[in-house]
Amino acid sequence: MAVKINSSLLKGFIKDHELEQIAPACELAHNALHSGKGAGSDFLGWLELPENYDKDEFKRIKSAAEKIRGNSEVVIVLGIGGSYLGARAVIEALKGTLYNSVSKPEIYFAGNSLSPAYMNQVLSVLENKDFSVIVVSKSGTTTETALAFRVFKQIIEKRYGEAGARERVFAVTDKARGTLKELADKKGYETFVIPDDVGGRYSVLTAVGLLPIAVAGCDIDALMAGARAAMTDANQPDLNKNECYKYVALRNLLLRKGFSVELLVAYENSFMMMNEWFKQLFGESEGKDGKGLFPASATFSTDLHSLGQYIQDGSNIIFETVVWYKDTDSDFFLDDDPDNIDGLNFLSGQNMSKVCEKAFQGTLLAHTEGKTPNIILEQPKLDEYELGYLIYFFEKACAISGYILGVNPFDQPGVESYKKNMFALLGKSGYEKEKKELLAKLNKS
Repeated sequence: MAVKINSSLLKGFIKDHELEQIAPACELAHNALHSGKGAGSDFLGWLELPENYDKDEFKRIKSAAEKIRGNSEVVIVLGIGGSYLGARAVIEALKGTLYNSVSKPEIYFAGNSLSPAYMNQVLSVLENKDFSVIVVSKSGTTTETALAFRVFKQIIEKRYGEAGARERVFAVTDKARGTLKELADKKGYETFVIPDDVGGRYSVLTAVGLLPIAVAGCDIDALMAGARAAMTDANQPDLNKNECYKYVALRNLLLRKGFSVELLVAYENSFMMMNEWFKQLFGESEGKDGKGLFPASATFSTDLHSLGQYIQDGSNIIFETVVWYKDTDSDFFLDDDPDNIDGLNFLSGQNMSKVCEKAFQGTLLAHTEGKTPNIILEQPKLDEYELGYLIYFFEKACAISGYILGVNPFDQPGVESYKKNMFALLGKSGYEKEKKELLAKLNKS
């Protein structure tokens, strides 16, 4: 029960001595991370989180989740970036993309865009249904989330009154300060903590992710147990004993050979939001100072009919990291058709998972022959334990990889630029000079 790397199809791209040559860089990065002497050391709370998490708050999370499940038909989770991607990724991976049609309560995510159409669509699902709100924001002033919370707070107070809203609004925020914390204390909302030393994209195993995940009925004990096992397995710098660091070494060697795009691939539709979480984790962590792999993603076999041509025959800038689950809990056997109009009777009696496996194998061979390297991350099955393991595996890999690249994997200075421009253009007080300068630039374009 772990992540096992299959690098058998990399022999034409990476030689054994190259792994030996990059091993010292992995060890240096390991030492910098674990000594707390590397860049961004104020944000290492995730590193031992699977073991050192707040056990009392963990109990409160489970209790609050049961309360929400008992009184709500719909739950709205408000947050953006790391404040929602991890939770949604885990829920969809475990419950499927159609979970709102087959599970209760229904869970919808808002506060992650500025689309009026989407806001109206989410509001429409609340008609004649009891609902609760989980708002996730460190400061409480992130524009997209704060705007949405204003809307849903007004609706919930109008429907249930302030006393009723107190039982249906849950805030995940700073432990002591900030706009949302002050409001929650004033209104009497139950609060959960975003640790000071855990950045948003590393926060899925805190209350940020755990509360919505528990509301969805997922086993958060198993999720943490899997992460704890990964923490133990990835705790030594020896590439021969640490699959996480081997993955780091392989992806960095491929980058040095000109493969600048990493395409994360899975053969389960339910993994699509995990792809999105991965893209934020690595994109925001590595993409700075003119460095970093570009994180992209695909779902096979669906995207073989759109991106497949480029992967096979396009520019040789892509390598694939394929997450492959050996076993599936869901079987589907194909029946015989007497007419055989589609010519598929040769698949009669076959488990559809076997068909998928052969598509996986055939694709690996085709893409590597087309000069696209493939790293295969094998896991036994897709459940809470294995997903918790994979989450920590990627978090640790991202931190080590960032240090090898020579960047701070825990800050995101580029994210603030669009916010300042947006505030100025919207006329926020204090941005008058910037607004004038930006309008002049826009008028010239």
